[in-house]
Amino acid sequence: MEYKSTRGQAPNMTISQAIIQGIAADGGLYVPDAFPKLGGDWEALGKLNYQELAYEVLKGYLHNFSDEEIKACIAGAYNDKFEKSEIVPVVKAGGAFFAELYHGPTAAFKDMALSLMPYLLTTSVKKEGEDKTVVIIVSTSGDTGMAALKGFENVPGTEVVVFFPDGAVSPVQERQMRTAEGRNAHVFSIYGNFDDAQTAQKKILNDKEFALEMAEQHNIKFSAANSMNIGRLIPQIVYYVWGYLRMIEAGEIKAGDKINIDVPSGNFGNILSAYYAYRMGLPVNKFICASNKNKVLTDFFNTGVYDTKREFYVTNSPSMDILVSSNLERLLYHVLGDGDKVAELMKALAEDKHYEVDKDAFSLFSGAYADESEIIDAIAEMFKENGYLMDTHTAVAYAVYKKLGDNTPTLIASTASPYKFGDAVSKAIGKPIEDTGVSIPRGLRDLDKKQIVFTEAIPKESMKEKIRNEFEGF
Repeated sequence: MEYKSTRGQAPNMTISQAIIQGIAADGGLYVPDAFPKLGGDWEALGKLNYQELAYEVLKGYLHNFSDEEIKACIAGAYNDKFEKSEIVPVVKAGGAFFAELYHGPTAAFKDMALSLMPYLLTTSVKKEGEDKTVVIIVSTSGDTGMAALKGFENVPGTEVVVFFPDGAVSPVQERQMRTAEGRNAHVFSIYGNFDDAQTAQKKILNDKEFALEMAEQHNIKFSAANSMNIGRLIPQIVYYVWGYLRMIEAGEIKAGDKINIDVPSGNFGNILSAYYAYRMGLPVNKFICASNKNKVLTDFFNTGVYDTKREFYVTNSPSMDILVSSNLERLLYHVLGDGDKVAELMKALAEDKHYEVDKDAFSLFSGAYADESEIIDAIAEMFKENGYLMDTHTAVAYAVYKKLGDNTPTLIASTASPYKFGDAVSKAIGKPIEDTGVSIPRGLRDLDKKQIVFTEAIPKESMKEKIRNEFEGF
């Protein structure tokens, strides 16, 4: 297997090279040139624990890793740092199944990939003989930042630089990032939104002169920990296969039955990894792409038009407050199969804030959205009728599930602990979240007592210069 750029102009790479590189030289994103098929039958796969299943799912993607290397990476990632021994509990409530992806160290689904990615990166660095310090640049709408800071915390040979939109993440998310404890952590808020941060990040990663300057003067190589990096994306495939197996185990479906997969989507990486599971053989009827009021993806799947010339909203589901969904580029490539066409579309998006494709080519996907009042209502209804507590992002997915009224058995990606968005959840249920009987995640306990280390807010235009200054004399 090789990894190619979605824009068709950059050289193909091995998985280890692609992980280190992060983003392709032509500005595209790396994708596999084929999809491995799930081995064994559903009954055999259903007997595996999470770590064993991860090996079976990922080994085809990690083509130049040895079996021992893959298993060591997985063992290091999925252990007692997760609060649940099964890693991902799958719970039925309100007619749907919820894959609880938030029992890791930062209480959000990003832990599922960012617990594994440091092991994939350090193994790749050794494999490729890379002797530079790898500086991971992260733009985050809330959860990726802390998951990267925790995942790469004090990992030798790495530094982590995080940029998040000032005043546009939850208080818990902001407190987590500003109190990060790693010696290799660098955290800044920016005056702008997530799209501003991600656009600047891409420019920095594609700035060949800046890369050469930092390599020659400071022995630094840049990479990314966002889902733009294929090493961040592929670990997420595992939990969709896991969720399907748990639905079989519960008697909700039989092996081979199709399900819907419903994902609250902002940057499109999480739902894209579900699509990768489908390409590997997971039986899927429909992918439900659930949006908040920033419904650019809903409009795309309903019309074929991607248009970011619209008002940007700061909502009660801030991790989805995104208008430029980077990973949609990968889906465009897989569906259209033409790197030149994708490059043309991405050029139109950058210059005109708009492009258009045939929506029928994406009929496997359904788009719908929930506004802030519908999110609050969904949390309240679910808790009142089922005693099940959702965060605001999971509530987007559930509200859309109810709105669409599809009776197909459905797996919902539950992306964060309700405690990460406690104010909104408390408002929805009419009482403090602490009074619900749901325990506070280990990683959030005593967060208010931790020392704030990072206080700086910078103009969005200053991100590159901030990185240069941060590593002066490094």
